[in-house]
Amino acid sequence: MSSVINTNVASLNAQRNLSASQSSLNTSIQRLSSGLRINSAKDDAAGLAISDRMNSQIKGMNQAVRNANDGVSMAQTAEGALASSGDMLQRIRELAVQSSNASNSASDRKALQTEVSQLTSELNRVASTTQFNGQNLLDGTMGTANFQVGANANQLISMSGSNFTTSTYGNNTEVKDGIDTAATNAITGGDLTINGTSGSKTITFDADISANTAVKQINDVTGSTGVTASATTNTLFKADAGALGKSFTLAVASDNDPTTSPVNVSFQIGDDGNANDYAAAISAFNAQSAKTGVTASYDATAKGLKLTNASGNDIKLTNSSTDAASTATLAAYKTDGTASTTTAALGLAADAVAKGTITLDSAASFSTSDASGWGMTGSSDLKKVSDIDVSTFDGAQQAIKIADAALSKVNDQRAQLGALQSRFDSTISNLQATNENLSASRSRIVDTDFASETANMTRGQILQQAGTSMLAQANSLPNGVLSLLRG
Repeated sequence: MSSVINTNVASLNAQRNLSASQSSLNTSIQRLSSGLRINSAKDDAAGLAISDRMNSQIKGMNQAVRNANDGVSMAQTAEGALASSGDMLQRIRELAVQSSNASNSASDRKALQTEVSQLTSELNRVASTTQFNGQNLLDGTMGTANFQVGANANQLISMSGSNFTTSTYGNNTEVKDGIDTAATNAITGGDLTINGTSGSKTITFDADISANTAVKQINDVTGSTGVTASATTNTLFKADAGALGKSFTLAVASDNDPTTSPVNVSFQIGDDGNANDYAAAISAFNAQSAKTGVTASYDATAKGLKLTNASGNDIKLTNSSTDAASTATLAAYKTDGTASTTTAALGLAADAVAKGTITLDSAASFSTSDASGWGMTGSSDLKKVSDIDVSTFDGAQQAIKIADAALSKVNDQRAQLGALQSRFDSTISNLQATNENLSASRSRIVDTDFASETANMTRGQILQQAGTSMLAQANSLPNGVLSLLRG
């Protein structure tokens, strides 16, 4: 090996190794001081790109959790306001039930209506003023609220707004005038199609069925339509002018079987046909109401006897009187409470059948198409919460139905909000689990392993000391050439 002094290869080698160990030591110090394995792209270019995408997902999911919690808070605010509304509707219904009792005078009902009016005003105020972060929730102005519950676009949960101002919900009802009473009184068979919010359903009626039977068929499919039915039979029995002061014997069939168990009622009509003159008839009918289901009262407007079957069964009367002059007429009642001008003659040894009136009710709007003889073709009318009036018996009865329908809508919306809160909770739980796993993956890429890196630092420190020593030795090697020159 030649001896040279211009180029000290050993020194160059020692310098190169010392520089490498210095760089390694600096990297270890940087990683240990920052806690990160990747401090710049040169440390791990691919790892940096991967970890940066993961970091975007992690930050996005952290914000999504906060968004979902905001959604829970908004749903809770709306649901809490509806809970208060439900309590007020329950009170309104309670007052309506109280007002329906005959023991209340007109002034009593007026006092009850005063509280109802205050409650409906408060219901409207709650709907108009319930807000979350300045946004109205229950007055119909919110529309659809979208909550970003993921790190990426279109990862949304939607919350539909609702309108609970008192003029927008209540009982949707459809009722036609009573079917004109006739001697034959045949109801044609046919189909009734109900189009409700829960779906559409077609019901086939047999010919000449009672309103009570028709109602049972309608209520059997309530789950498919969202529409319920009830029936009442009302008919006006009025003695002919020539029958005043005469005695009547009528065979009554309604809840009882008309063939096997008709019930006879006998009474005399007074000379003027006023309330006192029909008193005996009222007593005779009501004495047998446990068997027939038919109750009687005096209709002061029509000046006749109003017969009622509250369950909607037909009321069949057969005139079994012995006096040929003991004749009368039957007439149906219209929806406005007045008797129809179309009457059916109830002559001696003749009979007439009064059919009931069917009322359809729903918390949401619906329509019907009727090919049978009930005449139930049309759309429902909204009886609004704001229109509740318990100052009369009929108004109190209607108020019960309105309150029931309103409570149904409130409870449906509360159920939706509750389900939405559960969905948000599930989303939050899923986001947190995903975030945890993704953070662990990112940590394995970018975070410093202190156990490994401290070993690397120790190695670098030793190499630094050794390299410095060797560089000093390498730098002194050319001194050997001097011994050659001295010789």
